[in-house]
Amino acid sequence: MKAVVARTVRTIPTPVTVEEIDITTSPDLELRYGLEIPVLLIDGKKVAKYRVTEGELGRILQAKAGGAG
Repeated sequence: MKAVVARTVRTIPTPVTVEEIDITTSPDLELRYGLEIPVLLIDGKKVAKYRVTEGELGRILQAKAGGAG
């Protein structure tokens, strides 16, 4: 997922900030997401777990940029 996110954000015109978090540094995050990693949140909302395609992520980000999400 990490590679897909990196490739996808480079292809969209709107600037995107990506933050990678190691859930093992937080008991709360490990409890919440431990069985779902990797998990992708956008603006605090879970949009994918385990995997996402570049097409799916591109559509999600475009919708966010257009105010549709």
